[in-house]
Amino acid sequence: MSERSMSGASTREPEWLIDAEADDQQVQNQLTQAGRPWLLLLGLVMVALNLRPALSSMAPVLSEVSAGLGLSGSAAGLLTTLPVLCLGLFAPLAPVLARRLGSERVILGVLVILALGMLVRSTLGVGGVFFGSVIAGASIGIIGVLLPGIVKRDFPAHAGTLTGVYTMALCLGAAMAAGSTVPLSRALGDSWAWGLGIWALPALLAMLVWSPQARHGHGAHRATYRVRGLWCDPLAWQVTLYMGLQSSLAYIVFGWLPSILIGRGLSPTEAGLVLSGSVLVQLISSLGAPWLATRGKDQRLMIVVVMLTTLCGLFGCLYAPVSGLWGWAVLLGLGQGGTFALALTLIVLRSKDSHVAANLSSMAQGVGYTLASLGPLAVGLVHDLTGGWAAIGWIFAVLGLGAIVFGLGAGRALHVQVTSERTAD
Repeated sequence: MSERSMSGASTREPEWLIDAEADDQQVQNQLTQAGRPWLLLLGLVMVALNLRPALSSMAPVLSEVSAGLGLSGSAAGLLTTLPVLCLGLFAPLAPVLARRLGSERVILGVLVILALGMLVRSTLGVGGVFFGSVIAGASIGIIGVLLPGIVKRDFPAHAGTLTGVYTMALCLGAAMAAGSTVPLSRALGDSWAWGLGIWALPALLAMLVWSPQARHGHGAHRATYRVRGLWCDPLAWQVTLYMGLQSSLAYIVFGWLPSILIGRGLSPTEAGLVLSGSVLVQLISSLGAPWLATRGKDQRLMIVVVMLTTLCGLFGCLYAPVSGLWGWAVLLGLGQGGTFALALTLIVLRSKDSHVAANLSSMAQGVGYTLASLGPLAVGLVHDLTGGWAAIGWIFAVLGLGAIVFGLGAGRALHVQVTSERTAD
């Protein structure tokens, strides 16, 4: 299909534009005048640290939450699925809000909502734990779309490096929550509710650090860019499906790995530490894999390497002797850090300009995370049906091989064939 025909077929596509992409030169001048890029960088790191604790803090105490609230395996699977589903469902709302209010103000307001969601999740019983998970997932989905655009706008000369810093902050936040939720629960009266609710505090702290950006933010812009043809482009769908399938494996790990390891004989504290250690290792490959991938003619080889590494780590954690568990966890972390970082890198590399990248990012995260939510749900259903964990290896295999297939398409040195034109409100 030609670029022209794809453009003509895209008249019903949503005109997703992230505020941070609108008037690049204008906002860059504002940043220079403000003279405080270090404060923006600190704010970005603090916000990014809060985009995974709501997900990874639940996994180590999931068995206790299920026992305390009387949840079945399927209901527990739904509990791990809802936040991931909301990442995708609420991602398209981010550009709409940003155009009206400005990205900085939206992020500030959503941080408050994120903190409230984590408090609701830990205090209002069965209904609260599900509703709070929805609120938290929706909040993370909105912020997650906006932050990369701000990085590309305000640090254009260092966008790659700061994307790596952003990814590292995500991993660090996930690792902190996975490793410390159970010890915190024990220290706070042996209560899983306190262990989960305490993660509202870092979100409130991030809100305070970010608040100067909302006061001096760039606001909404009248200039918009319509990107045509994206939803008809095969390469865009390959990037999106790779994002979704690798994310599905990641959220299975966030949601279920501690429960799997507890089923293999580990204590909740030990299982949480294994997850935390695996996520911490992602800091290495989240920087290294994209750097190596951009040194070759395309990214296909690196995509296969990191996905096979991920699968080896998953199968090792599931089937190999427990005595070697830490080695498999490290392998899993190296693989998953690379798969996620490459998914973000592909969005940039497959786009001709920042406006296309903003739209492709919204598509990949909106559709990809919605697809990713099916993985944790499937694990809960299979566990309920079989009464064990052995059969979920098939889920790992299907998702991993699917990610390789679509990754081989997404990793080619091509651009999505779309048109980008400036319009006005």
